[in-house]
Amino acid sequence: MPSPTPIAGASRMLRHRLLGSLRTRGSATSGQSRWTSPGHEHQPKGYLFNRPPPPPGQSRNWEDWELPCYITSFLTIVILGVGLNAKPDLTIETWAHQKALERLQMEASASGSADSE
Repeated sequence: MPSPTPIAGASRMLRHRLLGSLRTRGSATSGQSRWTSPGHEHQPKGYLFNRPPPPPGQSRNWEDWELPCYITSFLTIVILGVGLNAKPDLTIETWAHQKALERLQMEASASGSADSE
C-alpha cells in the first residue's frame, strides 16, 4: 500500500494555492484591482442608464450618436428585408423539382409522339 504522504502533500499544496488565489482575488478589502473599481456613487439613482428624466415640459436632448445610429439601423433593416426577399431560390430541392418536371414533360412529349405514330 502506498504511503498517504504524497497524496496528502499534493492536496495540501492544491488547497493552499486555491485558497491563496481566492483571498487575493476580488476581496472588498484589497482595494482597486485591475478589472474593477469601487466607483464614485454608493447608491444607484434608479433611472434607466443612470440618466434622470428632464424637467416637466422639456424634451430630452439627443446625443450626437443617436440620429446616425437610428438612420443606419432603419436603412439596414430595409435593405436586408428587400434583399433577402428578392434573392433567387438556389436550394437543391427547387433544382431537383425543376429537373423532375422537365423529365416528366420530356416523357409526356415522347409518349405523345410515340402514340401519334
